[in-house]
Amino acid sequence: MNSIWIAWLVFAADGGGQGAPPGGGGGGGGSTLMFFMPFIIIMVLFYLLLMRPQKREQQKRQQMLAAIKKNDRVVTIGGIYGVVTNVRPEADEVTLKVDEATNTKLRMTLSSVARVLGDEAGGGAERK
Repeated sequence: MNSIWIAWLVFAADGGGQGAPPGGGGGGGGSTLMFFMPFIIIMVLFYLLLMRPQKREQQKRQQMLAAIKKNDRVVTIGGIYGVVTNVRPEADEVTLKVDEATNTKLRMTLSSVARVLGDEAGGGAERK
């Protein structure tokens, strides 16, 4: 979408490719493109270095949150370790058991889970 917008700006600034008559007079078709070239390069670099990796990380996180299930060991964004006892994706809610001795449970939003460590039955092996 951004590249179409940039191409339209360059095309419009150039007069739609129909510049001055061949005899001279308006000559600057190449200079218009050269004027916009640094902006185009900066936009492409901005997309490649910042936006694309961020979208990948977002998709990866959404997949992780969608795959959370009962008995997964997780760490919240606040640093709380717990075991998932209930997941309600429609309510954006997850229940974590944080203490075995007192059976303490916390209800949190699903997005407060920072990472999944693995499931209890798996012997503590971290998920990759």
